[in-house]
Amino acid sequence: MPSFRLRPVKSLQRTSEHPAGGAGSGGGKKARRPRRTGWRRLVPTWRLTLLGFVTALLLGIGLFALGITLVKVPDAHAAATAQSNTWLYQDGSVIARTGQTNRQNVPLDKVSPAAQHAALAAEDRNFYHEGAVNVPGLVRAALNTAKGEGTQGGSTITQQYVKNTYLSQKQSISRKVKELFIAIKVDTTQAKDDVLSGYLNTSYYGRGAYGIQAAAQQYFGVDASALDPAQGAYLAALLNAPSAYDVATATPAGKQNAVNRWNYVLDGMVKEGWLSAEERAATAFPDVKDPQAQLGLSGQAGYLVNAATEYLTGNQIITESELAKGGYTIKLTVDPARQQALQDSVQAQLHDTLNPDKRKKDAAAQAGAASVDPKTGAVVALYGGVDYTRHYIDNATRRDYQAGSTFKAIALAAALENDAKTQSGQTVTPRTVYDGTSGRKVRGGKGTPYAPPNEGDKSYGQITLQQATDWSVNSAFAQLAQDTGLQKVRDTGIALGLPSNTPGLEPVPSIPLGAATPSVLDMAGVYATLDNGGKQITPWLVQSVDREGEALQLPAHKTTQAVSEETAREVTSMLQGVVRDPGGTGWRAKALGRPAAGKTGTTDDQKSVWFVGYTPELVTSVALFGQDPASGAQVSLSGTGGIDGAAGGQYPAQIWTSYMKAALKGLPVGDFPSPSDGGSSSGDDDTSSGATDGSSTPSGAASTPASPGGAGSASPSGPSGTSGSPGSSGGQDNPGGSRPGDGGATTAPTQQPTSRPTSQPTTQPTGRPTRTPAPTTAPTTGPTTAPTTGPTTPPQPSGGAAGSGAGTSTGAGADSLAGAGSGQ
Repeated sequence: MPSFRLRPVKSLQRTSEHPAGGAGSGGGKKARRPRRTGWRRLVPTWRLTLLGFVTALLLGIGLFALGITLVKVPDAHAAATAQSNTWLYQDGSVIARTGQTNRQNVPLDKVSPAAQHAALAAEDRNFYHEGAVNVPGLVRAALNTAKGEGTQGGSTITQQYVKNTYLSQKQSISRKVKELFIAIKVDTTQAKDDVLSGYLNTSYYGRGAYGIQAAAQQYFGVDASALDPAQGAYLAALLNAPSAYDVATATPAGKQNAVNRWNYVLDGMVKEGWLSAEERAATAFPDVKDPQAQLGLSGQAGYLVNAATEYLTGNQIITESELAKGGYTIKLTVDPARQQALQDSVQAQLHDTLNPDKRKKDAAAQAGAASVDPKTGAVVALYGGVDYTRHYIDNATRRDYQAGSTFKAIALAAALENDAKTQSGQTVTPRTVYDGTSGRKVRGGKGTPYAPPNEGDKSYGQITLQQATDWSVNSAFAQLAQDTGLQKVRDTGIALGLPSNTPGLEPVPSIPLGAATPSVLDMAGVYATLDNGGKQITPWLVQSVDREGEALQLPAHKTTQAVSEETAREVTSMLQGVVRDPGGTGWRAKALGRPAAGKTGTTDDQKSVWFVGYTPELVTSVALFGQDPASGAQVSLSGTGGIDGAAGGQYPAQIWTSYMKAALKGLPVGDFPSPSDGGSSSGDDDTSSGATDGSSTPSGAASTPASPGGAGSASPSGPSGTSGSPGSSGGQDNPGGSRPGDGGATTAPTQQPTSRPTSQPTTQPTGRPTRTPAPTTAPTTGPTTAPTTGPTTPPQPSGGAAGSGAGTSTGAGADSLAGAGSGQ
């Protein structure tokens, strides 16, 4: 039999898993998902994401519940009581303490429904229908703030009530979080009416008034229960910006903003059904009382506190309501010695010569002054008025009176900085000759011709730009501005330091004659830029702010090169001629005995007169404003001190000189750096202030000279400078040539005469003051030196009266030029 050999059978090994559910799976294990590699390992799975979200949500709810449980509503009475603020001079001595609480809490039923509805319309129209926190509002506010649109409000009335009543004013995330928790707890434990009542009783309304009852008495002299819709809407508008919207003291822009906000509140009341459309249409803006005196703010203290408050709130360092809470120590830059010297100078040079009981005109004279360190921009002295408790408007910071011919320094800087060309194409220099004929039509413009008169309608013929500066000749400066470009003049003013929103600061033909209305402090800042080699630093008043040992951060004092150093030196050199020239409008300032530069200004109808001057060490701006004490209307200063007429070379220049002597006493005498060409006003009675030759003698001149020692007479042909009257026309005429006499300008010969014209009218022009002190002997020629001292009698008129009706035409552009300021 054949034999068989059995071979071993190899076992079959499973090489792979069967797919799940596939044939032959036989219920084997499921296939494993491949492991993540690379960047995929960093991405959480959806299971982990969901788990994290749920965990975070539960944790957030838990923490929120814990916060609500743990956060306690603090004692309202201790936290809501206002503390005092302490205001210090530069050396640490006390100016004033403010912050006494003026508050009288009243229940909600003692607040008129109209006032309640007005507050709701202004601040939170959904108050009764929403929770403690308006989440969309907070998000919107945060986004707007992040986009740089300023700090935006997103708080409900409940949140504001909590902040006012329970918390400090410290700006921090922790305080905001605490505010939210307390607001939610208050909303769950207090009735809406109680929250609204608390809000109305703790809100700050300005004038030191906390709560609606104190505000109703302060602004209207009535109880909160008697407030009508118009009054309630005004108080509600104040919640937005108390001082800025106080129509008794606000700027024109602030008053308009207050009216706009008032209308917004009333419209909201109509929309919510709280006021009928018929009642709304019949509602007129309410009469607001003048502010009442606040303790501790008499004399100059109130003005200093007011100016510092404007600085702090305007630069968003502290809000007005935060400051009103108190507890701050604010040190100012004001030097107490110089502050006293400024007060003494105003008293001696102005108020001691006035007698309001005898002359009603004397009661209308309001002085304002500011003194600034040109190297730092620090305000070292400020004069706001006779007494803050008697005159609440700060004359140092108000912006409602025209600057007059002090603006001509800006026109000079604009011309020199921009290499202005005359109508014939020659570059403007101090030796460029202009036509000084009064009422001469400006050449080179478009539209209705502009033809401003000089003071007393006096014509000067062909004079250099330096002479036009010394004597403040309007016709020459009107042409200079046209040659430069009106927009360039405006831009230069802003670059030198004028706020861009200065009322009246428009590129119109009257701009070089001072139609704009900057403040005394603004003009001090402009001239400080010229004194500082063209480097602009906005004047600042607050040196430090401290609360409970914690210093607040103050804004940096930015320095900008506004004009070139050469331009600043050239303008300064020319402005020295105003003081050095015996016939210059600022000749009284020469009594200082130091190198000085400056410019006078007298406006239409002599409603304001100015002198802004400086030495290398200090800049001081002084102005006198005519304000009717009863109505507050602007009135002429002519007749003040028993003198016919008024001019910047009188009271303002005398106050300036007296103050600067005291402020600079003991300091070395410094000199201005000279321009590269040596300057045009480098010495007394040299080419800087001399007149042109006989061919350039002012037209119509006669033979009797003026006495510079009396009446503040500016030039041999009478003082210079007034602008067009309210009837002055706008625009300019067609281009003209540059020939002498036809409106153009030429360049004066290098060799200039060393004396002023010797001829003078034999009679005073119509409308010019006639009271002038008669000299012992009538000189036959113009004086060669300025008087060594000012007149010993009260200041006499320099003839700086504004021209009236001197515009040669009317029509297009007249509105933009109405009331243009100018003059000495």
